[in-house]
Amino acid sequence: MPTAKQLDELIAPYRHDSPKRRLRLAAIDPAAQPLSSGDHELDRVTTNALAARLDDLQRVFYADRRFKLLVILQGMDTSGKDGTLRGVFGAMSPLGLRTIGWKVPTEEERAHDPWWRIHQQVPGSGEIVVFNRSQYEDVLVPVVKRQLSARQIEQRYRQINDFERMLCETGTVICKFMLHISKDEQRRRLQERLDDTTKHWKFDLSDIDARKHWKGYQAAYEAAIDATGTPWAPWVVVPADSKTHRNLMVATVVERTMRGLGLRLPPANPELRGLRIR
Repeated sequence: MPTAKQLDELIAPYRHDSPKRRLRLAAIDPAAQPLSSGDHELDRVTTNALAARLDDLQRVFYADRRFKLLVILQGMDTSGKDGTLRGVFGAMSPLGLRTIGWKVPTEEERAHDPWWRIHQQVPGSGEIVVFNRSQYEDVLVPVVKRQLSARQIEQRYRQINDFERMLCETGTVICKFMLHISKDEQRRRLQERLDDTTKHWKFDLSDIDARKHWKGYQAAYEAAIDATGTPWAPWVVVPADSKTHRNLMVATVVERTMRGLGLRLPPANPELRGLRIR
């Protein structure tokens, strides 16, 4: 098992927390497994142990009430956002945990600024919220479809940074993950959904259209991560061709983040000392 220092060193190349550093997704192998032990089953056991540890931490997190945790999962179709929710957060108690799956904005949501609907769903004190997609859809899809000018794109990046800074300054801890999958692996997973009728509900023809714009989405992700990877809300690019390693890496980062908060239970109530229930 790697030491804390070794884990930091292994994760560092995938962490993006400065707009001055340029990201090139092509330089990150989606099949890489930097945290793997080399034993697939052992990695699965380790992930399960981390998930159980997260459940323990969540109970203290909920009672502590000093913090809020927002976890953002972004990635191309089939990159494993749903699988990460199940594999990493599925063992957590529903108490104090919410997951939000973001869809195309409704007419009411379009009538407001892009961040209006997002702000309504951010975590409250002691709460953990996991976003399946997020505010970043508004600097991905419109960018690829050329619906925004360069000035509007830069404006949105700045607004996201300001929004996330405000959340952090009021007690929210933010973990952002880009699940990085290869085009070949996406093709395999999409075909699997087509070949298995029980998975047809997961398939959408728009997935094929998005795949046609693969390079555009990769460039949009690079630009967004470059512009919004900050010290207060860093990105971690997670190689996601391996589902097991994907979950292991996300679970490791979230567990280390929560453990580093110095969580504590509230002090005992002196009025309850010696009380006996009859």
